[in-house]
Amino acid sequence: MTAISEAVILMAGEGSRLRGSDSTFLKPFVPVLGRPLISYALDTLIRAGITSVNFVVGYESGRMIEQVRQLIPSDLSASFIENHDWPKQNGISLLAAAGHLSKPFLLTMSDHLFDDAVVDRLLDSFDSDFLNIGVDQKLDSIFDLEDAMKVQTRGNRITDIGKKLRDYDAIDIGLFVCPLEIFDYLERAKSGSGQSDCSLADGVRLMARDNKVRAIDIGESWWQDVDTPQILKYAERQMSERIQSAAT
Repeated sequence: MTAISEAVILMAGEGSRLRGSDSTFLKPFVPVLGRPLISYALDTLIRAGITSVNFVVGYESGRMIEQVRQLIPSDLSASFIENHDWPKQNGISLLAAAGHLSKPFLLTMSDHLFDDAVVDRLLDSFDSDFLNIGVDQKLDSIFDLEDAMKVQTRGNRITDIGKKLRDYDAIDIGLFVCPLEIFDYLERAKSGSGQSDCSLADGVRLMARDNKVRAIDIGESWWQDVDTPQILKYAERQMSERIQSAAT
């Protein structure tokens, strides 16, 4: 098994659900307990042994790059990939990174928070012949289950994915170990859409049909995506409680 040292962080969207009407707002830098949201992802990746990060930017890319650079420690190699079609779905953002990677890589989003144990579990358990997706089977703990990306599993395989799935047993947490083959499947999804557009889930769905997607359950570990003001407040409460619990 090849050790994973490179990551891709998708941060091309405008974060409209969280920013509301504030046009100066950049979602990855919203304060979470006094720190920029994306700084937590960077800390977690560095502790997991990631040495190189590719940031896929789009909306307000110049400002985004300038602010990210201020957060990058000297021992982390960073590159910025611009997605000029950033209003399209997140599959197009990942496709912008095709050609910049030469081996399996870790993929996450700039608005996700994870326990260190979540990333460690994926990096310790992935199979480089598959797309590996972190999933949460604690359905009762999901803050906004209706909006969550649902998956259906059979054993350790994912058989279907989608926000509107009626039959599901886990939630996609937005953390992946990807083979380079993911780009071929995204191109297929994009070509088949008729609109030169695709979501990451579209590519995952095609790979799942070919039995190429593994689910890695995160167990009792914690994660949270931050999409709305309500979820931001919830995440801060959860993090504060966890900090207090760890201190006692």
